[in-house]
Amino acid sequence: MAKVLAKFVCTSCGYQASKPLGRCPNCQAWNSFEEEAPSPVPARGSRGGAYGAVSGGKLTALSGVGRREEPRTSSGIPELDRVLGGGLVAGGVTLIGGEPGIGKSTLLLQVADRVARSGTVLYVAGEESLEQIRLRADRLGVTADIQLTRDTRAEHIAALMAEHKPALCIVDSIQTVTVEGEGAPGGVAQVRDGTAMLTRAAKETGTATVLVGHVTKDGTVAGPKVMEHIVDTTVFLETVGSFRLLRSVKNRFGQAGELGVFEMRGEGLIAVENPSAAFLAERPVGVPGSVVGATVDGQRPMLLEVQALASKTPYPNARRVVVGLDPRRVDVVLAVLERRLDLTLGGLDIYVNLAGGLKVLDPGLDLAIALAVYSAVVGRAMPGNVAVFGEVGLAGEVRSTQASMRRAEEAGRAGYTRLVVPPGLDGHSGVKSVEEAVGQVWRSG
Repeated sequence: MAKVLAKFVCTSCGYQASKPLGRCPNCQAWNSFEEEAPSPVPARGSRGGAYGAVSGGKLTALSGVGRREEPRTSSGIPELDRVLGGGLVAGGVTLIGGEPGIGKSTLLLQVADRVARSGTVLYVAGEESLEQIRLRADRLGVTADIQLTRDTRAEHIAALMAEHKPALCIVDSIQTVTVEGEGAPGGVAQVRDGTAMLTRAAKETGTATVLVGHVTKDGTVAGPKVMEHIVDTTVFLETVGSFRLLRSVKNRFGQAGELGVFEMRGEGLIAVENPSAAFLAERPVGVPGSVVGATVDGQRPMLLEVQALASKTPYPNARRVVVGLDPRRVDVVLAVLERRLDLTLGGLDIYVNLAGGLKVLDPGLDLAIALAVYSAVVGRAMPGNVAVFGEVGLAGEVRSTQASMRRAEEAGRAGYTRLVVPPGLDGHSGVKSVEEAVGQVWRSG
């Protein structure tokens, strides 16, 4: 007789256990285990040999496989096309995650409006009524005729895709999709099997499909991790100050790590075509401690303001406060300044901030941090036309960074005529050390 094995799965991360656990050993979530429908295990005698008497399938040589470029459709929003690697792929499945109210549904309704002008768009509304979607559409100025449904059964959605073959299908959200006989909506089995069924339907019909996913308290997409492996592309929408950043973390049809910048307004999410100008718009000019650093977030070069402030400490131990940067790298840079430039920092509280609310762990901002702290301590402002990038080593040397040419080109487009950069960059005289960088910046001051 076949045995039946019970299985318990964590609803946060998909970790499996033979019994329910109070706390998940993988993601540390409490009381997150649910029992999954048991599957029968065939008895030993019925397996028909070591491999169940199953013959191997057909083999295909790589040299015999043809080359094919996947057809793409523009979303109508250039920043989104950039993140997706050029547009929506026919038959591709994209998972978009983000906190509640961040603008996922708003962005997708804007995309649906643009795509529906040249093809059919199916919008599965699992969390809102059709009247609520109509109100948002009126606010966003949507004029295209989008096909709406409240039916969230995966089998019915797949049937609609097969019948109408829409250019785009939007499912908001995947946690509301149900599969017959798989338990409560939002459970691990429901989310996993629903994603697999819709992905299979997208491949068979050639429909570009976008799934909206809930996120957990630590910012990851809720549900089993296998869901992110099933889809082709995973992107996250996050809030940074007054901006929304759309970042790709997986892309089978393009380069992962691409970044799109948006601003939330009354008419919807508006693309920010020049993020450098947006992040530097409020930068004070002629103030000590302010330096423009060139960085690369994902694959996108940007100019950001690194700020530093030094003040006498009233405490026995001086404070070091870092916002938006790697505190350990800042400690290294401060140690280099003390040792190589004889800059006395022991009695000073040092505050270092990356303006704009971004969090960047780029070692290429080391030189900008060093010059900002030096400027704040000595009370001399940086010239207004200088941009900086470079990694600082323990010997005080300035090292090259990734995407140096793209950083330099971005600084040139923004109007910064003087660059303090590592040696070896074509067309620029680089600096070999922090001491040389300080001398080059203030050589005329």
